Amino acid sequence: MTVRRLAALDMWGSSGSQRRRRVIRWEFIVGAVGCLALGLYVLASSSTPVWFVIGAWLLGAGANYVPLALYARALSQPGALEAELHHADRGRELRRAGIQQLWIAVPGAVVFAALTQERRSSGR
Repeated sequence: MTVRRLAALDMWGSSGSQRRRRVIRWEFIVGAVGCLALGLYVLASSSTPVWFVIGAWLLGAGANYVPLALYARALSQPGALEAELHHADRGRELRRAGIQQLWIAVPGAVVFAALTQERRSSGR
């Protein structure tokens, strides 16, 4: 999973409309802020181990939205999204991206992938 590409494909969708780009960018921002805030609240008020686990999961899922939101912001610059997807087989990659989005539910998975990819790209 390439996190930047996943964000780009989600922003593009089937047509690449400006409306979709804005909606997806806001989805990532609200997902990050909302899950992190709710996770902190649940952790702070948890009285049972089950609620503690739910709060921790919400924090991990919210953290996964942070790199997606940062990439969405970068890809919102004029021409950036088109450049990212220039040589892509969008239909094939969109089908695969639908499955890859399930990684958002795995706490920290997207964060780990993004950090690993950024470290590799900066090491080149």
